[in-house]
Amino acid sequence: MVSGANDVRFLILTSHGSPDGLAVVAGRRHETLTPAHLADMLNATHVRYRAVVISACYSGVFIPRLANPNSLVVTAVDANHSSFGCEDRAKWTYFGDAFFNVALRRTTRLKDAFTLARALVRQRETRNGFVPSHPQMAGRELEPLLIARP
Repeated sequence: MVSGANDVRFLILTSHGSPDGLAVVAGRRHETLTPAHLADMLNATHVRYRAVVISACYSGVFIPRLANPNSLVVTAVDANHSSFGCEDRAKWTYFGDAFFNVALRRTTRLKDAFTLARALVRQRETRNGFVPSHPQMAGRELEPLLIARP
């Protein structure tokens, strides 16, 4: 695949997470997608700029491996905590609801959406008496690359 110099690849992942990575289930096959493996897969695409949003427990483990001057990484939680709301009957996790369903509908900037989502998650966790999950955002600010040009 040939891509433009300023193309941005968006990858959104949601799953059950652990300190080792994300759970991946395909038929009878159960594996863990590690930060190193995901970094290798993204590098193989040869797309320079990327934004990765990961909604899973312990998803902050991906930040050290993925966040860099060409990549933005948004995670539902830091590397040491669980996230909330991933029950089988739930339509959204706490972070997914706050980020995708609320914040991105209220603002056009990713950084502003993340800031709002983090505050909404914190409020909900506090209201329910949960240990804070500390959503994370690290890496390059991609806003200049996301502006539509004629």
